[in-house]
Amino acid sequence: MVAGRCHCGAISYELELPVLHHALCHCSDCRRHSGAPMVGWAMVPAGQLTVLGEPKIYGSSEHGRRHFCGECGTGLFYVNEDMLPGMIDVQTGTLDDPDAVPPGANIQVADRVRWMETAHELPAFERYPG
Repeated sequence: MVAGRCHCGAISYELELPVLHHALCHCSDCRRHSGAPMVGWAMVPAGQLTVLGEPKIYGSSEHGRRHFCGECGTGLFYVNEDMLPGMIDVQTGTLDDPDAVPPGANIQVADRVRWMETAHELPAFERYPG
């Protein structure tokens, strides 16, 4: 079992392990919705997720539904009952311990921002450089 929450704490959740898969998605929809160059998603059967609080739901495509906190805006879950009935994706950046569920793949790399291919080569700092 792992736990997570939105930024403000209005919505929290518990997720039963194991997940079916954890992928880093580079699609333009995820990028635009999150404001980040990619989003980590862990997929589980919906029964493995317990949510405390009431997320808002946004229809981001014909069948896709993105769940987020209406207070702070944190993206939390994604559901597409047409394509993946009974499944839910959890944004792994919201886990209390994101290292508990390591990713296994990069997906939708056809949409990947080109500079993400070499981001690991950039200088790295433990904290904001002075």
